[in-house]
Amino acid sequence: MIHIKNPKTTLPFLVVLFFFYKAGISQISDTIASSYPKLHNFSATCIGPTVHSGRVTDIDVNPNNTTEFFISYASGGLWYTNNNGITFEPRFQSEKVITIGDFDVDWDRGVIILGSGEQNSSRSSYAGNGIYKSLDFGKTWIHLGLEESHHISRVLLHPEDPNMIFIAALGHLYTQNSERGLYRSMDGGKSWEKVLFVNDSTGVIDILFHPKDPNVILAATWEKMRKAWNFDGCGTASNIYFSSDMGDNWNIITQDGSGFPTGEGKGRIGIDIAVHNDTTHIYAIVDNNHRRPKDVIKQNRIKGFDNEMLKTMSVADFLKQSDEDIAAYLANNGFHKKYNPNNIRKLLQERKTTIKDIYSYNDNANTNLFDTPVIGAEVYKSIDYGKTWVKTHKNYLDDIYYSYGYYFGRIHVHPSDYQKLYIYGVPLLSSTDGGATWRSLDADNLHVDHHSLWIDSKLDGHLISGNDGGLNISYDDGKNWLKCNNPAVGQYYTVQVDNQDNYFVYGGTQDNGVWSGTHNYEFSRNWEATGHYPYTMLLGGDGMQVQVDDRNPNLVYTGYQFGNYFRIDKSSMKRDFITPKHDLGDEPYRWNWQTPILLSPHNQDILYMGAHKLLRSMDKGQSFEEISFDLTDGMKSGNVPFGTITTLDESIFKFGLIYIGTDDGNVFLTKNGGDEWINLEIPSSSKWISRVQASKHVKERAFVSSNGYRDDDFLPYLFITNDYGQSWQKIGNGLPNAPINVVKEDPVHPEIVYVGNDLGLYISFNAGVDFTPFATENFPNVPVHDLVIQKKNKHLIIATHGRSLWKVDLNSIYLLKSSDYASLNILNIDHPVYNTNWGRINNVFTPIDTGFMSVQVYSEKRIEAAYNIYSKKQKVLAKGKITLKQGLSNYKIPLQVEPKLHHDFLKSIQDSDWYKNLKFSFSMPDDGLYYLTPGKYKFEIIVGQSIVNQDFEVTLK
Repeated sequence: MIHIKNPKTTLPFLVVLFFFYKAGISQISDTIASSYPKLHNFSATCIGPTVHSGRVTDIDVNPNNTTEFFISYASGGLWYTNNNGITFEPRFQSEKVITIGDFDVDWDRGVIILGSGEQNSSRSSYAGNGIYKSLDFGKTWIHLGLEESHHISRVLLHPEDPNMIFIAALGHLYTQNSERGLYRSMDGGKSWEKVLFVNDSTGVIDILFHPKDPNVILAATWEKMRKAWNFDGCGTASNIYFSSDMGDNWNIITQDGSGFPTGEGKGRIGIDIAVHNDTTHIYAIVDNNHRRPKDVIKQNRIKGFDNEMLKTMSVADFLKQSDEDIAAYLANNGFHKKYNPNNIRKLLQERKTTIKDIYSYNDNANTNLFDTPVIGAEVYKSIDYGKTWVKTHKNYLDDIYYSYGYYFGRIHVHPSDYQKLYIYGVPLLSSTDGGATWRSLDADNLHVDHHSLWIDSKLDGHLISGNDGGLNISYDDGKNWLKCNNPAVGQYYTVQVDNQDNYFVYGGTQDNGVWSGTHNYEFSRNWEATGHYPYTMLLGGDGMQVQVDDRNPNLVYTGYQFGNYFRIDKSSMKRDFITPKHDLGDEPYRWNWQTPILLSPHNQDILYMGAHKLLRSMDKGQSFEEISFDLTDGMKSGNVPFGTITTLDESIFKFGLIYIGTDDGNVFLTKNGGDEWINLEIPSSSKWISRVQASKHVKERAFVSSNGYRDDDFLPYLFITNDYGQSWQKIGNGLPNAPINVVKEDPVHPEIVYVGNDLGLYISFNAGVDFTPFATENFPNVPVHDLVIQKKNKHLIIATHGRSLWKVDLNSIYLLKSSDYASLNILNIDHPVYNTNWGRINNVFTPIDTGFMSVQVYSEKRIEAAYNIYSKKQKVLAKGKITLKQGLSNYKIPLQVEPKLHHDFLKSIQDSDWYKNLKFSFSMPDDGLYYLTPGKYKFEIIVGQSIVNQDFEVTLK
């Protein structure tokens, strides 16, 4: 360990006033529990929301019934509807992965071929594990290999030969590999041959058959390489290939001299074909990363001056600029409000700043990415199979691609009109004149960032769009849109709760902002009638971390990507921008995509923010000070901010005992509020630190997880220290090969630790040494990004990146913990509330309401069991048989009294206070069965010689 004195601590540590939490120190036994519980069939509850939906990757519609279709989400699985999107049911959520790049459906045979792993290359584009096939419209699946393809861009079924399949594979996202290119199967996926391969950094992004001759195939390749600090989405190997023999041989049809862009600037390419009067029209959209001519850049400059002009401007020339132009420049470039034309001039005149300081004030990777004056999206057409290409439009297609390649790149020709085209990126555009002019189809209710489009060949104007906000349907060619947001498929980055009894849940989502809603949400469409949805958007953009003041649940701190944070008063919805700015001349703060923030557990006026330095506010974010130096290994050149703090935590035992982790693998500790920092040496520290967690039980303990996703490393890295990081033990036996996103220690039981990774949720009962899957009954294999525990209600809230938010009642886990993991145990009975309608016919159109109680049972193995229900006088009133599942499960036990025991039952209740105080005539229900009445009973389970029981009560409202 290296101890480093912080030269920039400005506030003496000892004068800070704060409140301490009192907590005892628990010791954990080194002995692993002999009977380690398996949580098979433990249930979790989805608490939505559905309203904002999530990122779509593909749509496939039944051509003979357009109200029936499938839709895939980037990390939310495959869904099916047969009522035009009013409701959906999941058809791909229990396989090893849930991420989907593309799929194709044979509607006549019920066959689906699905390529796992998203085709986009964003910050959370998850890898898949190859190809899946279903023979029953997605009800069951078999795996067809190609595990190392990772990201599938297209799946194509031959229109005449059901056994011929083409797979376009992009390969690994962050590293070079050879398992990319175009694959073909002639036997329904039993075997594969690679028919097109360029190099180990170039995959295939698009493929299609000629509509009149399936022997003719076009394929678009894409050369790209993503790193944690940079995305290079173009290169000379990005081309369009042509085959006339079903993929046996290929020729490049985007050669030099053809009119198509060439050189290093070729980015992602999308292709489509139309045939008109026996002429084949090939259309292509390309993300052209060549720079625009300087004279064009100059023409497009805003009034006054910009950064490019400043780079060649002298101090004397700057001083000649008008106050209006200087003020406009400062406002447009995000300068702190303390800077104005007068003091900027004064700083220059006194040589306290320079022109370079001014134009580099916001010089960071993200700003530079968006400021790069590249050509952007262009549409080209060829009518001679690529010998020559002509650009369809004269002007630049601005505001379509902002992210330069990693997200967009598709084009479609209307099936019945070769001149009608659709392209999309941030907006959705259409052309009716072969691409010469374009109009936007964006309208109310349609989200931006489009990834898939289906066009009805029979009903003009019928479109289905898949975008970052889910699914939209139009019947008037994009003038108006329906939003189909039935599935809970939100991609959550973060989750937080307040500390009220009836608490609220908060979460930040991918491209759908920050939302707040009630924890007891149940799915219903009633909000469409009332206008009151249980969740409310607090902020737009890519929603990030949330902190809620423990003293005032209306005071919320949250923000969007790259450190743009606000203090929000929910009672008035007043927002104050709080992100601190560096001083002119200092290095700009580097903010991670998901910038960490934390309210101090000792004083809720104190807020921490992590840039490349740790910043602290003592006044609710109104002002900040640096309490560290650069805790990273420094900035790396690229177009993605890197060299940033990714995670931070403060111990509840001592103010100023803080851990931080960085994206370049550093973990630092300060014990005195930043006056001195200790560089902790973590095994595998070159990996992105995804979470640091200071123990809630042991002052010296902390957990650290690191994530190799950005190195295509899928091993789990989890560590524990019991001596402030002087030594570390690698833990996590039983965790699958999946990067870890979050580790959370239980606030009640120090032995319980939760981990969320890219495959789901896991729990440990021995302080992280061993893990078992958690919430496996109905919880999909979805990435888990964040966890939070609401202590008053003992609820665990799970933020999934693909299936919205989930809730787990930890009371059962705590009961299981206290039971020492007995092989058979009744953990909980939800005391039923008596209903006089049990067994009675309300009307002929509804089924009889029968009484049940919910019983939670842990069984070491799957086994047949018998049960009895006794009266308080030990008389058997009901009995039956159940099949106990392995693990912790809920069972519905009927409350019907055995017919042969009716006489004893009636006799037993006549002495009860409930019966004596009846204000109605007690009679046999319509189904001929009596039901347990209010009173105390005992429930018993019998397995062989083992008997377990628990008392319960049927209560009155």
